[in-house]
Amino acid sequence: MSEQRADTAMATERRPQAGDIDAFGLTDRGKRRKENQDQFLIASLHKMLKVHQSSLPVDGITQLVTESRGYLFVVADGVAGRPDGAAASGTAVRTVAHYVTHLTDLYRRVDSDKEAVFLTELEASAWKSHEVLRAQGDREHEGRGGATTLTMVAVLWPRAYLVQVGDSRCYRLRDRKLERISKDQTVAQELIEAGALTQTEAHRSPFKSVLASALGGRDAVPQTMASDCRWDDVMLLCSDGLTRHVSDEEIETELKGIKSSEASCRRLVALALERGGEDNVTVIISRLKPRDPSTP
Repeated sequence: MSEQRADTAMATERRPQAGDIDAFGLTDRGKRRKENQDQFLIASLHKMLKVHQSSLPVDGITQLVTESRGYLFVVADGVAGRPDGAAASGTAVRTVAHYVTHLTDLYRRVDSDKEAVFLTELEASAWKSHEVLRAQGDREHEGRGGATTLTMVAVLWPRAYLVQVGDSRCYRLRDRKLERISKDQTVAQELIEAGALTQTEAHRSPFKSVLASALGGRDAVPQTMASDCRWDDVMLLCSDGLTRHVSDEEIETELKGIKSSEASCRRLVALALERGGEDNVTVIISRLKPRDPSTP
């Protein structure tokens, strides 16, 4: 099938309803850290934003409800070694949520000719978080304030939009194969791309956890991507506390046998903890429930 015909087929396919959504998030401090500096957000997109689940108090996030137009998924991991990583990741999630709530284009289906503009607006929410964190650092920490990763996916059927800063990851299981949609923004990854390290060497390198880009840090370079959505896709967002202990092959195996997003989240987090839990661990899994063959 040609790309144009595939896009047309997806556009005419039944739009998912609230009852079709199976999404769950879970975060854990881990076994070595004194506090949890990870934050996450799962929200449906209405005229405003309705919070379904978050590691943050929801009183600072506006909640108004109309017909749902899409979903927003966010994972943020505060950078260790800088002041108050938990506050930094929380500030990033709140700022993104506030900004996205006021994007008028977010609440109607995005035409293909407007997609670049829409993605730029989502990217702007990351830049806004960066500016807020930098300003806080200048006021409170003489220019070296908190910093955080950010991995955000907005889904407006039949399209998905990724904005990423840092090394929290986004995966997609499609046709029973796991794809890493995001790209780590670490010094080790830059050395791989420069030909200075192999993948095997990078895995052992002390630079594998050194961020080349972070909100609130010296450099922030948001990466963006737009993609199609398919009914049988399974999406996973996570902090590096998961991938430090759980391989891509093990994530793929779990998602291939998924029965519910909650159960798979709990198993993956438990596996990371069983293997040492050296860092905070956060996982979001989202999918559409299998379709009833009798439903059009």
